[in-house]
Amino acid sequence: MSKMLESKVLKGKIVVETGLHIGASSKGVGIGEIDNPVIKDPRTGYPYIPGSSLKGKIRSLLELKYGIKSSDKQKPCGCGDCEVCKVFGTTAASSKVGVTRVLFRDCFLSEESKKELMEKNLLPTEEKTENMINRLGGYAESPRTTERVIPGLKFDFEVSIRIFEGDNDITTKLLKDGLIRLQKDALGGSVSRGYGKVRFEDLKLDNQDFNLE
Repeated sequence: MSKMLESKVLKGKIVVETGLHIGASSKGVGIGEIDNPVIKDPRTGYPYIPGSSLKGKIRSLLELKYGIKSSDKQKPCGCGDCEVCKVFGTTAASSKVGVTRVLFRDCFLSEESKKELMEKNLLPTEEKTENMINRLGGYAESPRTTERVIPGLKFDFEVSIRIFEGDNDITTKLLKDGLIRLQKDALGGSVSRGYGKVRFEDLKLDNQDFNLE
């Protein structure tokens, strides 16, 4: 393994533009409870965006761009040779184990958004009821309620970037490409139905502006 030369930090905000749903695990739904709740910080009760959700979605978008296919369709590429594997790492199951260059932190609700919620007496999430349409009868059936983070909220975004010998700037280039693609795609569940449009703002790499344009 090559020597790690330094570590950089990319920080900014994730702005929710349409209702965001990143689900929490649930063993069952009680009477009156939401069918599909969002994941929340147990310390505060506020929703948050797991780093694993960000890393997984950005990696999948980059693999789609480069036409990278895994032998197991349910898992990311593990070849250990492509640029995506080099930057995002490989698992222990891969024949070529590689360390990740990018560490995605969990993104918690910003202080700015907490203050806004308190001042406007708003809840951070909404309940959205959806139905399946019976094509033959033309009526709605099987209603279910999904919890979504409301548009306009901001989350603190942070990625630690490891720079190894011989990396040049491949890590920051690939990460930038992934962030741009995520803004054009969506995050979380039910994205084909309008959920999960996000954008990044105020991005800085080691306190220097990091422009996605």
